Amino acid sequence: MATKVGFVSLGCPKNQVDAECMMYNLRQEGYEIIQDAAMGDVVVVNTCGFIESAKQEAIDTILEFVLLKNEGRIKAIVITGCLSERYKDEILKEIPEIDAVVGLGSNKKLGEIIREVLVDNKKVTSYGEKKDLDIDGKRIISTEPFYAYLKIAEGCDNCCTYCAIPSIRGRFRSRTMESIIDEAKWLASVGVREIVVVAQDTTRYGEDIYGKSMLPELLTELCRIDGIKWIRTLYSYPERITDEFIEVLKKEEKLVKYIDMPIQHCNDEVLRRMNRKSNKQMLIDIVSKLRREIPEITLRTTLIAGFPGETEEQFEELCEFAKEMRFDRLGCFAYSQEEGTPAGSFENQIDEEIKEKRAEIIMDAQSRIFYELNEKKIGQTVEVVTEGFDRLAECYYGRSDTDAPEIDGKIFFTSDRKLAVGEFVKVQYDDLLDFDLIGTRID
Repeated sequence: MATKVGFVSLGCPKNQVDAECMMYNLRQEGYEIIQDAAMGDVVVVNTCGFIESAKQEAIDTILEFVLLKNEGRIKAIVITGCLSERYKDEILKEIPEIDAVVGLGSNKKLGEIIREVLVDNKKVTSYGEKKDLDIDGKRIISTEPFYAYLKIAEGCDNCCTYCAIPSIRGRFRSRTMESIIDEAKWLASVGVREIVVVAQDTTRYGEDIYGKSMLPELLTELCRIDGIKWIRTLYSYPERITDEFIEVLKKEEKLVKYIDMPIQHCNDEVLRRMNRKSNKQMLIDIVSKLRREIPEITLRTTLIAGFPGETEEQFEELCEFAKEMRFDRLGCFAYSQEEGTPAGSFENQIDEEIKEKRAEIIMDAQSRIFYELNEKKIGQTVEVVTEGFDRLAECYYGRSDTDAPEIDGKIFFTSDRKLAVGEFVKVQYDDLLDFDLIGTRID
């Protein structure tokens, strides 16, 4: 009987792609991959270790499976992902019930490691080179069948002072365009209609192997693939949004008019200490240009409140900037002091309560902006991908092209005929309930 392996993948879509590759490799080696991780012989927790809240979520998840192991319901716990890469010496010491800690460069050895744990009944710690992390391997799609993430690069060279990703994931390294196109064609062949292009910095794609950013060329090629309806890019850095990128976004119908552009702050001094390559005027200019060139564009961003040394005046400047820019989507996070990062040792660290309050102030203001923007959509008709049926609300729910999966909101709508998950339909917005748009499917 095949050993049953359950997966729990935490954190970002890039981490999820890693888990999908690991599941495929294990299945090829004869393991049975099951949906309910608690019912497995072995559970693999693919962790995120980016910020404190992500680390805590990973630890809480691991401890849940420790309880199951102590009850004899599972045989072994294997930890992979960013937390295992970042805290290789601490994890087994702090949680001795863990059976194996696997670094990113050893992901493809996971089958061998599980056999070693189960057969030899011993603890295993395995760390390969970060460059050995597969970024173009075959995988089992774990998202809904109509969309999938497409990882085009691994690692990061931006070295923002608050971020541990370069030390966890290594230097930025792109996949070849040929391998990405081949994978996208395969995704289309298995029924995927929406591709979400991801990397730590999608706009840097190709610089390391082609000598320049090749994102516009890559997106153009992806648009030529039959069967794909929507193509979306996440994590595009403002200083690398070129005229060529904007032109491709304008002209290619399959490219949804949506940009996820993390800017983190607007004050020039704070941006300098973050080691960001942008400044306030550059941010204003790129937002203005995008809205001028593509009037229907949806702009999403993320901000950090409470960065070390952020003054009240600098925070107020950030608040006013967010109000003036009126981003369609915005997330603001309290700065997380991370060991091993330059900013982690900066002086003038801000009290946790103040950081949280500052983030809350910005999110409250953004909530009002979001509500006002949604109010203006009532009466419009949009195309929506059906994601499921809400039995409590007795209606369907889905997303338009202005909403990224797992990040943005839902649209709730009624239909006078049964709809299939993944079906694209026209929906007219009729009303707004709290922050959710309510509509009706129309012919």
